[in-house]
Amino acid sequence: MSEERGVQQVLAKYVRGVDARDGATVAALFTKAGRVEISYNNSGKLEPVGELVGQEAIATAVSQMMRPHPARGWSHHTTQDHIIEVNGDDATIDAQFVVFEVRGKDRPATGWPEGTFGAQGAVTPIEAGYYRPILRRLDGVWKIDTLRIVHSLPMAFPGQ
Repeated sequence: MSEERGVQQVLAKYVRGVDARDGATVAALFTKAGRVEISYNNSGKLEPVGELVGQEAIATAVSQMMRPHPARGWSHHTTQDHIIEVNGDDATIDAQFVVFEVRGKDRPATGWPEGTFGAQGAVTPIEAGYYRPILRRLDGVWKIDTLRIVHSLPMAFPGQ
């Protein structure tokens, strides 16, 4: 596997782990002192939203702070247009992302109406922006040292 592909797979494993709300798997992709820096791109001015430092904080955020999926619900974090640079044991990625909320419809007790066909539910984009991880190869394994998440939409949290 090429160096670029190996680096790209770390981001692919990250988004799948986040979709599964698997904090341990996500945290294992980071260095011990790894960090996540979250910001909002307000017309070219980055506004900090939050920061997580260390594998334990990252695991907790993914497993406990992210909202659980509802019944018949899921999220799909997708990445596109990866710009990858590898320089020895250091690498960077600049990738666009879109998060989709997937909600399946309840199957009626009497079954689907006649003529119903295909997927039943909705897929809605809910977040977009850029993932900009900085990675380091440690003992032959690529790990995220810093993940910069730059949102293209403003973020609101309870109590703000």
